[in-house]
Amino acid sequence: MIGQQLPASTLDGLLGNWSTDAGPAYRVLADRLRLLIADGRIMPGARLPSERELTDALGVSRTTVASAYRELRDRGYLVSRRGSGSVTALPSKVGPELGRHHAPGIDTEGLYDFTCAAPAAVPGISTAVAAASTQLPVHLATPGYHPQGLPELRAEVAAMYDDRGLPTSPDQIIITAGALAATSIAIRAFTQIGDRVLTESPTHPNSVDAIRRSGCRVVAAPMSPGGWDLPLLEATIRQTAPRAAWMVVDFQNPTGWLMPAAERQQLATAFARSRTTAIIDETLGELWLDGQEMPPPFAAYHPEGVITVGSVSKSYWGGLRIGWMRVPSSLVARVLDARASLDLGAPVLDQLVVAELLRDRATLLPERRADLARRRDALAAAVSSELPDWRFELPGGGLSLWCELPEPVGSSLVGVAQRNGVLVVAGSRFSPDGGLESFIRLPYTLEPDALRDGVRQLAASYRSLTGTQSNPGFTPAMIA
Repeated sequence: MIGQQLPASTLDGLLGNWSTDAGPAYRVLADRLRLLIADGRIMPGARLPSERELTDALGVSRTTVASAYRELRDRGYLVSRRGSGSVTALPSKVGPELGRHHAPGIDTEGLYDFTCAAPAAVPGISTAVAAASTQLPVHLATPGYHPQGLPELRAEVAAMYDDRGLPTSPDQIIITAGALAATSIAIRAFTQIGDRVLTESPTHPNSVDAIRRSGCRVVAAPMSPGGWDLPLLEATIRQTAPRAAWMVVDFQNPTGWLMPAAERQQLATAFARSRTTAIIDETLGELWLDGQEMPPPFAAYHPEGVITVGSVSKSYWGGLRIGWMRVPSSLVARVLDARASLDLGAPVLDQLVVAELLRDRATLLPERRADLARRRDALAAAVSSELPDWRFELPGGGLSLWCELPEPVGSSLVGVAQRNGVLVVAGSRFSPDGGLESFIRLPYTLEPDALRDGVRQLAASYRSLTGTQSNPGFTPAMIA
């Protein structure tokens, strides 16, 4: 319905039996319309009926409709344009004092920043840099271009897959400048302009943006409250025949879900049947926090049709712009050809540093997991205490809580919270198709004390927005 007139009769059907709700009629009508817009049932950019048309359709006074429209305009859900009538919108997600491209921890000093799901560096970075610096002189006599990556780093990455039960040759590994760069290369290698690419919803927004900028059409399959809806995914694959799929099956960002082995087998079979190239992002795969046994890598179920993407940005440090792709041997040349027009390789020094870190992963990763588990538990306890009507399921890994709010006020909360010194991202940012206004992602990457203080400020912002009061006696809404 984007850019199109929404007939009054259609809107009447969407509103349902709204007039039986308690409260002033104009406010009840405004709240029902706001919910429809926030949940994506009325898409942003749709033209609502004129006040007169809606008055006739609903059988209410003109004042009721006019006041409801005014309420929506005041809250950012409706924009009146000369010649276009009243057009639906979503409230601004980012205040004017801070751009969306800020540097977390630098531009946001003094603020409680919940926008970045990436922790600070592991303690071993400086030691790895020092060791890598001693190896650098050997490379200074060369041009420094390594389109596939340094052999020593590719060997370490391949060994990681071997350890997880997926035999991998270093020749199958391509080192990239991060996971997002790897995704962009894979999309370029296996799709053409206009092809469909399947994703989950919600999902990582930057990757969706990269897919769209490549000229592909994103097909989003909604996740269920309990994880992946396999029947829906299989039906979507059959109906849309996507050329590729980009998915996160290890502690999915932002929901934190982990796809079980049986579901991996079922989905891989569906991809193989449709000849869909699966691009699986495993950036969060090493961040299991409860000692659980991890399922095999997705590529183990469809070795010739899966491109696996990895990175050190979450597990070690985002300041090292190093990621990789695990590619079937028969497709390596195709991927390298696609990469040639994007970049000529990742930085040599960074690759040497990462090789050192991976050699010491048996020591560094347990420390990282223990620290993140402590932060996760601190954030979960704070949300349960300060915002007891927010619902979330405690994730077994990854970096964030995916919180469901009682009302679809995510985008509005962003602006209010920022004025109170807290930076958050609305759930709608993680939706390829709009909606998800009832969700907020909260990473647990700050120190525990900062997490607790930030949640207190966030709770105060939420109460000021919704007019609710804290309820210390309420049973915490966390789902264990």
